[in-house]
Amino acid sequence: MSRMSKQEKSWVFYDWANSAYSILITTAVFPLYFKAAANEAGLAASTSTAYWGYANSFATLLISLCAPILGSIADFRGFKKRFFTFFFALGIIFTFLLAVVPSNQWLVLLICYMVTVIGFGGTNIFYDAFLVDVTSEERMNQISSKGFAMGYIGSTIPFILSIALILLSQQSIIPISVTVASQAAFAITALWWGLFTIPMLKNVKQVYYKERVPNPVANGFKQLFVTFKKIRLYRPLFLFLVAYFFYIDGVNTIITMSTAYGSDLGITSTNLLIILFATQVVAAPFAIIYGKLADKFKGKTMLLVGIFIYIVICTYAYFLKTTLDFWILAMLVASSQGGIQALSRSYFAKLVPKESANEFFGFYSIFYKFAAILGPFLVGLTAQLTGNTNSGVFSLIVLFIIGGLILLRVPETTNISKTNSLSQ
Repeated sequence: MSRMSKQEKSWVFYDWANSAYSILITTAVFPLYFKAAANEAGLAASTSTAYWGYANSFATLLISLCAPILGSIADFRGFKKRFFTFFFALGIIFTFLLAVVPSNQWLVLLICYMVTVIGFGGTNIFYDAFLVDVTSEERMNQISSKGFAMGYIGSTIPFILSIALILLSQQSIIPISVTVASQAAFAITALWWGLFTIPMLKNVKQVYYKERVPNPVANGFKQLFVTFKKIRLYRPLFLFLVAYFFYIDGVNTIITMSTAYGSDLGITSTNLLIILFATQVVAAPFAIIYGKLADKFKGKTMLLVGIFIYIVICTYAYFLKTTLDFWILAMLVASSQGGIQALSRSYFAKLVPKESANEFFGFYSIFYKFAAILGPFLVGLTAQLTGNTNSGVFSLIVLFIIGGLILLRVPETTNISKTNSLSQ
């Protein structure tokens, strides 16, 4: 950290800041809290699960469809920081509201959660795009990787604190209910997210931009149309996005379905929780290692290494039987999960025209969000047809092979604005 500039440190710390939301609100605590609240209100389990799915789908779809146009507007001077701040405020305020809305108000809780999804997703579009403003192309791999590493480390602290509160309340060791302990976890998430975003708000500025025009919204739509018209000029960039769509779908599917997969193998919830924690810890140094190796062997090469490791993971999953096997699989995932995500971000940042980074990271966001459809469907269909969960996970090998083959076709090039200008 001491070798980074103030801007780089401030940017990296935002990964540390928002990691609490990812693990506590998206994955670990709030889904269970909502299910319990809906159950207390008399909703059937299947109905509350359906509402949960609809809420996630609608919020994700909304921010994904808005991402390119918001990014196009944010490319004008002064707008990127404003948009980042707006979505950050939206996310943190409604995350805190999750802690104060009565637990019997399941619909209000679900609406608040949907707003947090929009705030979290919207903020990340502009956060990723700020990478071009805080560092040089030569340092993007390292800085992006350190961001993911800080995120993994940062997620463990509020996670341990919150889970400890909930477990202690369950055992009546502390005089609060599980409901209050869960609400405290939401408050911790909001405070953690807000506190460690201060350096980002204070020190990171928009360096690359287009000069403002009289009607930035209308011009944003116009610029988006121009980009679509000239899409053939950006072949390396969009070829990478297609490759990214496939392999990141595989990565995300393994992350989101790992708990269900472990349960099918008979692994206890306590062991799954420990494995989840260990994966976060191990992933942090490996993300940094990927960044250092990318500087030596090129980002594309290390992305292909990561894809190859995931092909090994899918193959090993087919033969999985014991808890030890699942531990080995989890550590293999930890070795490449952060690295492949971090290098994808930095590789894309090197390709985009810096003055149009927000618009293009809007497309990056769309491909990331929609790369959560094919993988789970493929796993579910294969598992159902074969009657074997292992076969379902093995089927993901197809996504990594397709993604790797397309990535091989991406030309070795740097920022496309050096050869093609958006204004052409």
